Amino acid sequence: MPFSPLSRLAQEQPLRMLLVNAGEPDAITWAGLVQPLRLAAQMLGPDQLRLDILSPQQAAEAQPGWHLALLVADEHQAPPPPALLRTVVERCRSARYWGGVGAGVLWLADAGLMAGVRIALPWALYAETEAATERAILTPHLFELDGRMLSCCGGAASIDFALTLVAALYGATVQATIKESLCIDRVRSHEERQRVALQARFGALQPKLSEAVTLMEANLEEPLSTDDIAGLVGLSRRQLERLFKQYLGSLPSRYYLELRLQRARQLLRETNHSIVQVGLMCGFSSGSHFSTAFGALFGNTPREERQRRLMPPAA
Repeated sequence: MPFSPLSRLAQEQPLRMLLVNAGEPDAITWAGLVQPLRLAAQMLGPDQLRLDILSPQQAAEAQPGWHLALLVADEHQAPPPPALLRTVVERCRSARYWGGVGAGVLWLADAGLMAGVRIALPWALYAETEAATERAILTPHLFELDGRMLSCCGGAASIDFALTLVAALYGATVQATIKESLCIDRVRSHEERQRVALQARFGALQPKLSEAVTLMEANLEEPLSTDDIAGLVGLSRRQLERLFKQYLGSLPSRYYLELRLQRARQLLRETNHSIVQVGLMCGFSSGSHFSTAFGALFGNTPREERQRRLMPPAA
């Protein structure tokens, strides 16, 4: 699993986690992140998890020593003064794993600290990232872990991100208890996409990219070739591949395949269509190809995905 490397941090006693709130205390980006982690700290006790919640000013004056540190702000928040931001970022970077949530991701990318790193950025900030995308690789996902660096698009995804951290660090049982306390039924996985209009995500920045992805989403059952898509949007194949690589960190064919598999997993979870029907609805004429591709992306077969949906929740 992509977040499994974090499990090694749980061996630290106590594990020290820093959350720097550079936004509004009642914003969903902050509340969605901090509430699950506070509950985890209360459950586990200070001998296992010590959660430091600081303002930027407090973080700048604090002594480093955290294992995981996150700079958090809602998407419309202006950054702290440059000197203060530099100091806060240095505090965060001293941690074994570090990164940002919401606008914090953009600030780190703008500072050149996400070079070559896959980042999950709030879609509303995409228009402000032309310089940042020369350094970082934007993905449409809810959150990412790339090497030591964590990023989350914020908003409601902060809840999924926090609960994923809890599961990676302390296991499914602790996560399940917190989910029950917060009345949360399902935790979205990191590779699920921000559910916003493509025009909002890419339109102003790269209309050809938006048009290409729209074509893909409209043709899942009978997939188009990369050459067909390039021709329909008025680009060469090489130009289209360059756009996908720069803004999505993927080739068009790979991105298209993942779109189809994401849709397949949604259908397996939310409908009663047979596995064969789901495969056909997502452009797979061969059951073995569907199963192999699904397993390569998600780590389990379509049959196992369907069985997981039918299993009763863990006690």
